[in-house]
Amino acid sequence: MQRYLYGGSFSDLPREDCDVLIVGAGLAGLYTALQLDPSLNIVILNKFGLDQSNSMYAQGGIAVAVAEDDSPDLHFADSMAAGSNLCNKDALRVLVDEAPENIRILQGWGVPFDLDASGRLAVGQEGAHSRKRIIHSHGDATGLHMTSRLVTLVKARPNIRVDDNWTLVDLVVDDTDAVAGVITLNSLATDEFRFYRSRAVVLATGGIGQLFLHSTNARPATGDALAASIRAGAATSDLEFIQFHPTALPEPDENGRCFLISEAVRGEGAILRSIHGEPFMEKAHPQGNLAPRDVVSQAIFRQMLTDDSDHVFLDITHLPAEFLQRRFPMIYETCLQRGLDMARDYLPVAPVQHYFMGGVNTDLQARTSLKNLYACGEVAHTGIYGANRLASNSLLECLVYGRRAAQAINSAAKCELADMDALAARFARTQAVDSAQRASALASSPIIPTTESTAAEDRQQIRQLLTRYCGILRSKEGLQTALQGLEAIHQHRELATIHNLTELEAAQMAVTGRAIVQAALRRRHSIGAHFRIDENESRTDSVQAEPARRN
Repeated sequence: MQRYLYGGSFSDLPREDCDVLIVGAGLAGLYTALQLDPSLNIVILNKFGLDQSNSMYAQGGIAVAVAEDDSPDLHFADSMAAGSNLCNKDALRVLVDEAPENIRILQGWGVPFDLDASGRLAVGQEGAHSRKRIIHSHGDATGLHMTSRLVTLVKARPNIRVDDNWTLVDLVVDDTDAVAGVITLNSLATDEFRFYRSRAVVLATGGIGQLFLHSTNARPATGDALAASIRAGAATSDLEFIQFHPTALPEPDENGRCFLISEAVRGEGAILRSIHGEPFMEKAHPQGNLAPRDVVSQAIFRQMLTDDSDHVFLDITHLPAEFLQRRFPMIYETCLQRGLDMARDYLPVAPVQHYFMGGVNTDLQARTSLKNLYACGEVAHTGIYGANRLASNSLLECLVYGRRAAQAINSAAKCELADMDALAARFARTQAVDSAQRASALASSPIIPTTESTAAEDRQQIRQLLTRYCGILRSKEGLQTALQGLEAIHQHRELATIHNLTELEAAQMAVTGRAIVQAALRRRHSIGAHFRIDENESRTDSVQAEPARRN
């Protein structure tokens, strides 16, 4: 049965009504809103404002078969190979076939994609792509310029309202097991909750990067929608598949985010070298520095262990500064601010958590297993990635399946808003049953939950457990250690009352982290981004800790 984190009176919650509620304001959420029928009353929720999403930080671009020597079939084949042939073929076929049409829509809306000398979309190379097919905007600021343009369009639509600083707490399900809305918490306040009642809910909240100590993800990415979906009984898949981007600067910024060095830099010929200056990728894979991301990340990680270092080097010093400044203006300037000149210096890089291939199950229309609930973008599991995401398919997924979510909602019969008295009665019943089940589970549990740690301490402990035991290299022993720690934190958080964002995030991260580790334990064989060293090696000590990092 449904579980709720919110422990107050449902009837006393302030309420907002709308036709479609979109939780998340990255590319997937914004594009979905703009594809919905203008007659619908739409509300978009975000956690910290419209300038805080993973989409804003996306550098490399969008994979789309538009070059003369390319085709959707080649794009399909490259994606399948990168995903270790675990991709959902039907979902992937939709992705590659509908890619060009969605790009044409964005061009018509004024998104400033870079063009070549002939006026066609300029295409670049990235790892595991057999053709140049990555389109970009302003060189290496694709996500920023795409989302900025869509924000402008959203603000101009009278039927779309953006509510800043509201965080998802719970999905509310009615007696027919249909989602009727969401309970939210004001991100900047204490004990300020609100119920959004809606005919359809679209989850577009992004990934789970904040569950790790080192990530390229934005601050809001704590897996809130995944946790709420799990508690509501929605089906999920492939939670063990977590992609680590091979090349990020090891030193996090003031917000704790690691700056990514785009794969497009290796697409332009950059070479990975050990701290002793030796290239090592040619020995790891036939595609060398342009191998799939899981292969490159694992090779770098092993090199760091061998050298007892917190980084390797990325070398693109063979290209002139003028070209690098023009092709990678944001990366070049950021590196300069950190005392690194790409044209003269080797860049220290290390793998960090980057993307989540698993998520809430969806069909080809972005519908989840719960009626009236849709998901698109990183929070969704469409199946297009298999065991490893092909570079630059993620922004494309936001577009293709965001549009499909909107089309499904537009064509669905308009249902009535759920009856508030019936929702309140179900909420009360659920709370009573849930309390009894928790008490019974705690009484029989071998784990004694601690009641001394604060929410901030629990949150940090979750990040340490996931980083240490559920990273690039994993083992049964390490995953079991992580699960034991996460179970204790989960029980502690379930006993605690939610008052503020820190307490809410600790509870959501405990649910999501536990589900990820459980999935990693179930998949005993290595494939793609899930690498079990206890299957492939006799030694298991390398998974017990990351190479030393400076914080």
